[in-house]
Amino acid sequence: MITITARSQVKIKATEAMQYIGKQVTVCDSVYGIKFLDKAKAQPTFLNIGAAYPKSPFTIVIFGSSRPNFSVTPEKLYTGKKICVTGTLQEYNGKAEVVVTKPEEIVIQ
Repeated sequence: MITITARSQVKIKATEAMQYIGKQVTVCDSVYGIKFLDKAKAQPTFLNIGAAYPKSPFTIVIFGSSRPNFSVTPEKLYTGKKICVTGTLQEYNGKAEVVVTKPEEIVIQ
């Protein structure tokens, strides 16, 4: 009898994220700060994970067009929390990031 199991999801800390660029993983770590740039183009919200900006090794990005999907602002939901986010990691300005569009993509631990 052959048993088929779902491929296990790789779970990492923020400091390991750069090693997984282009791969889908789950990053679990603490939120050290959140910045909403309401005057910037695309109105991004940045969640600094693993350390405070500018030393954060990993960033979660929520663009302004996705903010209405959050019934509570990301600033109120995630500040000071330990969270996990699953997505495909990309590199931006030498740091790892993932873009999320809905709150279901971020799990509070």
